[in-house]
Amino acid sequence: MRNRLKVLRAERDWSQADLADRLQVSRQTVNALETGKYDPSLPLAFRIARLFGLPIEAIFEDEA
Repeated sequence: MRNRLKVLRAERDWSQADLADRLQVSRQTVNALETGKYDPSLPLAFRIARLFGLPIEAIFEDEA
């Protein structure tokens, strides 16, 4: 699953640790999300969408 997390984070000048703190996850989780090694749970996807004020579909895209 592709996502725009790295771009959205960079637009706000947040580090991975900053984003992790805001989402209440580890920095390693943010890194795994950004590199596509981990797909978020539905509750985490909703938290990410709320944080950025975007619909989930604007952040995450199925690669199929």
